[in-house]
Amino acid sequence: MARQITNQICMVRPVSFYFNQETAANDFYQHNLGEKRDIVQAKALIEFDNMVALLQSKGITVHVLQDDNQVCDTPDSIFPNNWFVSLEGGRLVLCPMFAHDRRTERLKFLGALVESIGQSKLEVVNYTQHEQNDVFLEGTGAMVLDRANKKAYCCLSMRADEALFNTFCAENGFKPVAFHAYQTYQNRRAAIYHTNVMMALGEKFCVICLSSIDDAAERARVVQELEESGKEIVDVTEEQLNHFAGNEIELEGTGGKRYTVMTKATYDCLTPEQRAVIEKSSEIIAPDVKTIETYGGGSVRCMISELFI
Repeated sequence: MARQITNQICMVRPVSFYFNQETAANDFYQHNLGEKRDIVQAKALIEFDNMVALLQSKGITVHVLQDDNQVCDTPDSIFPNNWFVSLEGGRLVLCPMFAHDRRTERLKFLGALVESIGQSKLEVVNYTQHEQNDVFLEGTGAMVLDRANKKAYCCLSMRADEALFNTFCAENGFKPVAFHAYQTYQNRRAAIYHTNVMMALGEKFCVICLSSIDDAAERARVVQELEESGKEIVDVTEEQLNHFAGNEIELEGTGGKRYTVMTKATYDCLTPEQRAVIEKSSEIIAPDVKTIETYGGGSVRCMISELFI
């Protein structure tokens, strides 16, 4: 059986992190507080370094790629899980991205990423040509993978095309579970831009905002697939999503111990009962990444790309 979690991850240390106006077009979790760019970058760097140190202290191997300004600014490089997916067997999938200014990240970091993976027989699958037709599938932001049960969950949006999602599943042996998820934004229901802000999968549990899936049939199908896979469901509210309650990831530390990484804001907003379900099988660690969440519209899971080496 394939592994659901790994003890090796990739993270990108930022050099010009800031509010990205282009991605804010459909990421409604971003907020620009108007601080100077160098102040925001300095705060983000502190949060990043503290998070890396915390993960390493638990025995998680963190491959840190350093961003630079030599080519151009990449304000969202801190979220590498959008441009590639690492699969067991040495397969690396390069993903098409919605924002033009994010596509440079692949050029900047691919060489260093391949060096970090260190596999002589790495198979690279390239979907980036679909950007020419405005077709996108932004990695493990757009898809939440149940690697052990070979299922892929995807809330469809401008950043997650259904046809390309089905192609990914067919070529990599996943059963596709597509649905639509929404958030209330300016008194209307707006598509949630990434699946991993409303859903997180561990080995034993799933954190998900079921009320964001407006269609009853789609919601029932998602629940059925999760229950068939033996996942205990932690149903969170839309208000909890505003604190990134769906943006979590389970990793393996020293001695195979499981750790669920969530932001401090998420930990504080979850009820004791919700945390207890996770803590049955996984220890929670909760770094504070408030600046990154506020300006970037993503949290700890977005900052982590799993490496299955």
